[in-house]
Amino acid sequence: MTIHEILAAFKTKRILVVGDVMIDAYMLGKVHRISPEAPVPIISLGKEEQRLGGAANVALNLQSLGANPIICSVVGSDQKGHDLTGLLTGLDMSADGILKSSERVTTVKTRVIGNNQHLLRIDAEDTHPLSRVEEDHFLEKIRAVLDRETIDAIIFEDYNKGVLTPKVISEVVKWAAEKQIPTTVDPKKENFLAYKGVTLFKPNLKELKEGIGIDCSFQQRDLFNQAVAELEKALENEITFVTLSEHGVFIKKDEADYHTPAHFRNIADVSGAGDTVISVATLCLTAELSIESIAELSNLAGGLVCEKSGVVSIDPDQLIQECEGKQYN
Repeated sequence: MTIHEILAAFKTKRILVVGDVMIDAYMLGKVHRISPEAPVPIISLGKEEQRLGGAANVALNLQSLGANPIICSVVGSDQKGHDLTGLLTGLDMSADGILKSSERVTTVKTRVIGNNQHLLRIDAEDTHPLSRVEEDHFLEKIRAVLDRETIDAIIFEDYNKGVLTPKVISEVVKWAAEKQIPTTVDPKKENFLAYKGVTLFKPNLKELKEGIGIDCSFQQRDLFNQAVAELEKALENEITFVTLSEHGVFIKKDEADYHTPAHFRNIADVSGAGDTVISVATLCLTAELSIESIAELSNLAGGLVCEKSGVVSIDPDQLIQECEGKQYN
């Protein structure tokens, strides 16, 4: 398949994204001097922005690639929760799967950028797990989407903010199995081994080491392979996909595995690269591409977004330019 045929296939896909949504806020300005009160820069504020972040940035990546994303998450019954649903509807994304709770605040990550340098981040958030009542109401929303829509894949996007509890994970994985919907996971340390029976599990190397308890590097292939084997023994997942930063990505299905090195890039910001990788990998999976093609395209897309400052989604035109003339199976 050419990249044009692959992108055409993506446009037919409806992907459910379940996980922690947030607002990525930016305060951008210029630094001209150091404060006399403390050795810190003074920023002359130029502008402020609010963008969709976390699981919502995964949805943005899916939308950029032509797919139809549907988000299910829990936010606060606060002004920022209202802002977040407004951002969704402003981008023609449904907010029907968003549960608003008076027991939580909406997660906001505020990045202070001076002279195009990231100087500070301020996080306003609740990270406690959903209460039993919240879990039940949230699962009702997810079930309603699954009963109403034809879903081609489910992405679990975990940022350790408390939305993806073991009960939520196990119930959704069970429902997906009943409906033969593939499931993919972008995990974090908490509940790392709760995703039993998913289709594709995508930790980075640090998450793999912490989640399994084996200290390894990709250069230590025996230890690395042992960690992957322990992961697959615990999760019984079909595909393991490990991102390796400057060493590219590794993917394994059954006894076949494949490694593709990182492309040389002028790295501006790695924020959001994982969101792009899981989005592209999931869409490639629904298009029934090989593990080699999943790795190649996801690795390429993740590298492209690292060339831009801030959390951004993939530009399909850039992907086409990079992949023009190549064949994927």
